[in-house]
Amino acid sequence: MTDVLRYTAFTTDPAGGNRAGVVLDASGLSDERMAAIAAEVGYSETAFLTPGPAEAADGTDQAGGTDAADAADAGRTFTARYFSPAAEVPFCGHATVATAVALAERLGSGDFLLHTRPGRVPVAVTEEDGVLKATLSSVEPHVRGVADADVAEALAALRWSAGELDPALPARIAFAGAHHLVLAAATRARLADLDYDFDRLRALMEKLDLTTVQLVQRESPAVFHVRDPFPVGGVVEDAATGAAAAAFGAYARELGLAAAPARLTLHQGHDMGSPSLLEVELRAGDPRVHVTGAAVSL
Repeated sequence: MTDVLRYTAFTTDPAGGNRAGVVLDASGLSDERMAAIAAEVGYSETAFLTPGPAEAADGTDQAGGTDAADAADAGRTFTARYFSPAAEVPFCGHATVATAVALAERLGSGDFLLHTRPGRVPVAVTEEDGVLKATLSSVEPHVRGVADADVAEALAALRWSAGELDPALPARIAFAGAHHLVLAAATRARLADLDYDFDRLRALMEKLDLTTVQLVQRESPAVFHVRDPFPVGGVVEDAATGAAAAAFGAYARELGLAAAPARLTLHQGHDMGSPSLLEVELRAGDPRVHVTGAAVSL
């Protein structure tokens, strides 16, 4: 019988955050079994770990790369896969945070290295006042434009009008391990009122290879409210989306909303009754985006 741990990430309150399943030893599990376990657990994602690829004598590995500052010893290096109730996803931030905290509770705080489908994701776990917090470092991100017709279809599926968007924050598709369409609401009230066409939005997301739609509203230069519909995963909405937060950090840098070094605060899940806090950091000279959050077991 597979041991599935249950955590909630980007919160210190078991009633908040985004829930994730964590399987620390998925050796021997088939793809079909992992998908079935994720469906049984029912959280937006469940992470499955196996031992990481063997390191070569020169410090490289099967995935490539030699970042010594990111390297962890063999006992703290893993391959991670992520399954929603409906499909495998390339990368999941909240399940990564939950996994790192689960590992730190068993192996101690410090550095871990996860080999994910998009690439190597170092995670550093620290303890602050008895609370474990994990900081993941994304794969190198990128941002690209999106066709007007696709934006129009997204708005139709969301039942939003073009006039309800913030013109200072144009639509883009951002990637930091998974693709997310970033759309900015002009008001907090518009963001709070989310009632979308599940099947229509899912069809567009499948066409564009999106993991979520990152809906944002800017409260101040460094504070944003966000929501993430996730119909391609069989979930109406995520309460905290670390992969989208990383992608949004890349978006903010690309559009000049933040210049490294910078810290952004993202509030998510409040409209669902599951408050979450995501901290996004841009570092000078580092193309990656760093996302920090706490996690607690359930």
